[in-house]
Amino acid sequence: MSRPTAWHRTALDRIPGGRDGRRMLVVSIVDKTGTGLWAGCTALYFTYVSGLGLGQVGLLMTISGGVGVAGAPLAGRLADRFPLVRLIAAAQLLRAAALLALLTTDDFLLLTLFSALGALPDRAGSVLVKLFAARLAGSERVRYQAIQRTTVNIGWSIGGLGAAAALATGSTRVYGLLLIGNVVSYAVIAALTLRCAEPPAPARVVTGSTGSTGSESPDSSAGPTGSGGDTLLTKPANPWRDRTFLGYVATDAALYLDDTILQVAIPLWLIHATTAPVGLAPLLLVLNTVLVVLFQVPLARFGATTRAARRLVIPLTGLFLLGTLALAASATGGPAVAITALSVAVTALTFAEIIHATSSWELSVALAPAEAQGAYVGVHGLAQSGQRFAGPLVVTGVMSVGALAWPVLGLALIAAGAAQYRLIRDRVDAVDPPTPSLSVAKVTVSEH
Repeated sequence: MSRPTAWHRTALDRIPGGRDGRRMLVVSIVDKTGTGLWAGCTALYFTYVSGLGLGQVGLLMTISGGVGVAGAPLAGRLADRFPLVRLIAAAQLLRAAALLALLTTDDFLLLTLFSALGALPDRAGSVLVKLFAARLAGSERVRYQAIQRTTVNIGWSIGGLGAAAALATGSTRVYGLLLIGNVVSYAVIAALTLRCAEPPAPARVVTGSTGSTGSESPDSSAGPTGSGGDTLLTKPANPWRDRTFLGYVATDAALYLDDTILQVAIPLWLIHATTAPVGLAPLLLVLNTVLVVLFQVPLARFGATTRAARRLVIPLTGLFLLGTLALAASATGGPAVAITALSVAVTALTFAEIIHATSSWELSVALAPAEAQGAYVGVHGLAQSGQRFAGPLVVTGVMSVGALAWPVLGLALIAAGAAQYRLIRDRVDAVDPPTPSLSVAKVTVSEH
């Protein structure tokens, strides 16, 4: 009996962040279990329950995503001034209230309003949780991110399987039940979050293997004349005046499009352009999450430094092209062809998601000065929230053109990746020199 206990404790000790790090992983898995119940059938709910057309669904998601754009920079500013734990809990409760309001109406304008009100704390919460994890894990942030994404996708898998089982009944009532399940999950995680301690101030967080000086003193947040590493001296404290960082955010917004394609485009494309069965939609979400659970931690080792994270942009764009080609092929044959091509598309886009998550996490934190970490990460949050705003409009536009538009989108994403790779080269070399300092502890995610 002692051996399993010892192994269990050793496994827990490998998780960065101590007790609160483990507790936030529980928060993540509960959160995404509830979200998994709802996310795979959101577009279907608006189609079959609310009676909205394809154009209305795309417009609703575009507008709500546009409102959500403001959540990321707002969260970053608040995080530099107020306790993260309370901000995260408040965002979770606001998400629950906005989602529950969808059950009260089928009116397009009201559904759009409630979706928009829910998108604001959703995007804010994403940035706040990212900051919490980065501050809590310190130099082990890449490893913690990989573990967190694994637990997140376990939750997605559980929720997706639950959604698939519910949709198999063929009743439209199940959509409302799935929505309520997600609301309950938000209430639970708000309570769990409030049990976490506030993480250290950002100026005292070790920023990892990215060229920092290791343990920073409180005075390192003093700006250009502070006692931090030399790389901090070359970075502007205001992200809105940092043209390189803003360019990185703009290109990263395009590379986040895998999220909209997987959650919005594929379910709608499956219904309107292929002969695949409707019940395949949540199963494709399960495929996505299972692949992330299996491969997020092993592949994260390839982005454990800032220079390595930049190199990941190359295979990322190739996977985008493969995924969009498969989506085009899914509309060319019968059910067997559609199922096979959609599975290939989801697989390719999932590996793109895995690679981009590792690259984007490391680059967004490494390129941010400690004294303005919240502001910088908040502005980077515009990349994901921005694609949630423009993404539904882009993918519904692609679908309206036809299958041949998918490879064109893939080529556009290759261009965005190439632009980012070139744009941040000098900044990455400054943060993570080709010959690392011997005083910097090497951080990997492949430890035992």
